[in-house]
Amino acid sequence: MLTYNYYGHACFQLDDGTTKLLFDPFLTGNPLATISEKDVQADYVLVTHAHGDHIGDASSIVVRTGAKCIGIPEIMEFGNPDETIGMNLGGTVKLPFGFVRMVPALHSSGIGGGVACGFVVGIGGKVVYFAGDTALFSDMKLIGARDKIDYAILPIGGHYTMDPVDAAKAVELLGAANAIPLHYNTWPVIKQNPEDFVKAVKGAKVHVVKPGESIELA
Repeated sequence: MLTYNYYGHACFQLDDGTTKLLFDPFLTGNPLATISEKDVQADYVLVTHAHGDHIGDASSIVVRTGAKCIGIPEIMEFGNPDETIGMNLGGTVKLPFGFVRMVPALHSSGIGGGVACGFVVGIGGKVVYFAGDTALFSDMKLIGARDKIDYAILPIGGHYTMDPVDAAKAVELLGAANAIPLHYNTWPVIKQNPEDFVKAVKGAKVHVVKPGESIELA
């Protein structure tokens, strides 16, 4: 059984009962955070890019927990170098829980020489795509062609990323069976009604998960 634990903004954890994957751990300073960086657990920390609302507390969490950090090499500047996994777009790493594939995102990176990315993760018998921060792009169709996406986790806030309309089109291009929105309502500039996303999505089930809530990815 795979559990999705949502901690607010773009931070969430995937837990298959053995391994915990923590994504974009912006907790300190996050007005929607439902857990502190001192309490969150992780075996792996995956970072999509170096903007503060995504890389967040990655450094302190990696040092405290001994988790391995996965991301673009340019942002792997913390923790034990032996405990980081620097990879790049198109790369796939096989790990004890399954695999991590790094895929493109259309967004600035927050650091010179780096690029923003998304992840396709195989864990707990499911394939989960996390877009990170991105605009809509047509090659999402190729991501869905390579891997049958069980759950697509997508930003809907607009302004800096896709809005509900573009995110719904992303679900269609990906061919995802399920979708989960995030990266909205943290601040007024990305205020959205997630029900607009629910109404716009066709052919997939949308799960609106509030910060602090968890769902089983069946």
